[in-house]
Amino acid sequence: MYINKINNYNSLLSTKNDKITNTKTADSFGSLLNNALDKVNEMQLESQEYKKMLAIGEVDNLHDVTIAADKADTALQVVMAIRGKVVEAYKEIMRIQI
Repeated sequence: MYINKINNYNSLLSTKNDKITNTKTADSFGSLLNNALDKVNEMQLESQEYKKMLAIGEVDNLHDVTIAADKADTALQVVMAIRGKVVEAYKEIMRIQI
């Protein structure tokens, strides 16, 4: 069974060459996270703009508004799940005794 990808969610965590290698530095990991957060922020702002346009009657298709809101919500949930895993990993590392 073939499952189609959800658009734009795969690009949230992709890198330029789509492979994360061991030679990447912490700097690139930080920039990867910043890029992902910027994209999520853009989705949130787009969703808010659609809601404003709906309120003043500029949107003809209600489906566009709900799709934008769902995309933004799903992206935020993914970011929050990643954040939880990073915090959990940090706490685990801090428990390690040397």
